Amino acid sequence: MEMKLSAHGVSYAYRPGVPVLQRVSLELGAGKVYFLLGPNGSGKTTLLECLCGLRAPQEGRISLGDRDLYVLPPMERARAIAYVPQIHRPVFGYRVLEVVLMGRAPHLGLLSTPGRRDLAIAFAALDAVGLSKLADHVYTELSGGEMRLVLIARGLAQEPRFLLLDEPDAHLDPKHQHGILELVRGLAAEGLSPVLTTHNPNNALLYADSVAILRRGLLVAQGPRDEVLTPRNISIAYGMEFELIGGNQGLKAFVPVQGRSSRSDFGVN
Repeated sequence: MEMKLSAHGVSYAYRPGVPVLQRVSLELGAGKVYFLLGPNGSGKTTLLECLCGLRAPQEGRISLGDRDLYVLPPMERARAIAYVPQIHRPVFGYRVLEVVLMGRAPHLGLLSTPGRRDLAIAFAALDAVGLSKLADHVYTELSGGEMRLVLIARGLAQEPRFLLLDEPDAHLDPKHQHGILELVRGLAAEGLSPVLTTHNPNNALLYADSVAILRRGLLVAQGPRDEVLTPRNISIAYGMEFELIGGNQGLKAFVPVQGRSSRSDFGVN
């Protein structure tokens, strides 16, 4: 039976009266690439943290299958859901392999050390992201793109059902952006459920199966990519007018309409 990760009417505020999320509901299934899309401050990262067990909703709930996520023991949550932050800079100079092996922690006892199987899984994760040759390198000496891939490998080493990635395409050149997103699509083809946050509607247009658009903590739209990624929805989300243009080989892209910022007609009702 397919396991779902779901948000049910989730609300969250860091300060009273200033909600970051407002009654957000969505459902994530297996083998699909799911994008959470929206501008700065729309609540994407907060929603991701609620979905992975880091931040309990103040209203509503998160469920994993038919169970409340926040009732489950932390180790059980971590065996089902891996979270990949934008960047991670440890104080100590860990080797790349050591960082990836941290992903095995949910599968080990309190005083256990990684065994042969754990090492094999960690090396397989590094190989999946193309960094097996860097296993003995110091993590903090890598480039930003390489660090991002190591964190994805750490998430893969957890052997989760859901892989939650916070802006994996941020601060990377186009080649590295699309390399990571191609990797994510391949993981979905193998049955994993990647959930990504992004500011970039064109990356969602290329790689998403399903999309949820957030603006000021509210869902603008959610559903299959081609139904959700419309010029109107993107214009509402970003507060300026966009149009969808076609290019060579059937490719499409959202581009802003110069001189047209959105006003009340692009408000969220």
